[in-house]
Amino acid sequence: MSHAKAIAEVDALAEAAHAGQCDKIGVPYIEHVRAVAAGLAPFGDHLVMAGLLHDVIEDTDWTADGLREAGVPDHVVALVEAVTNERGVPYEEKVARITGHGRDAVLLKVADNAHNSHPDRSVMLSEEQRTRLAAKYRAARDVLWPAVEGRDIETIVRIVNPSLLDELRERQNQEPS
Repeated sequence: MSHAKAIAEVDALAEAAHAGQCDKIGVPYIEHVRAVAAGLAPFGDHLVMAGLLHDVIEDTDWTADGLREAGVPDHVVALVEAVTNERGVPYEEKVARITGHGRDAVLLKVADNAHNSHPDRSVMLSEEQRTRLAAKYRAARDVLWPAVEGRDIETIVRIVNPSLLDELRERQNQEPS
């Protein structure tokens, strides 16, 4: 399976898996996973594939074994599993766990967080939802961002959500040199 073909096939799989699903603001869900994947493009095909598939185990009938049987590389499936919510595991614990799965899993979650935090996505929510989610995603960044290189985070947020660049610079200026 050539890499270009692989990404096209994984995109088609994700599109079919999320068919008919919309996010909280009514946008077809495939747009979210494609935005996450775009932010990971500088890091290679496996991360792009993981970005496209990052919610399929959680939000569709697909399983990790099913993805492997469909020809998705093991490394990609492992990344998707690393960021998949487990029932009963608090979000904060899940985010902390992701940092134990290595750089690629953290970058995948950084891209997901960046897109979930995009001002265009929160504008349609109620004030209460906006405030709650902003706090949740910022707390996640407190855990995720220190786990990877600042330049990698910058690469992702420039593509996915440039509004986070100020927060990133603020944090980098606060770090002891």
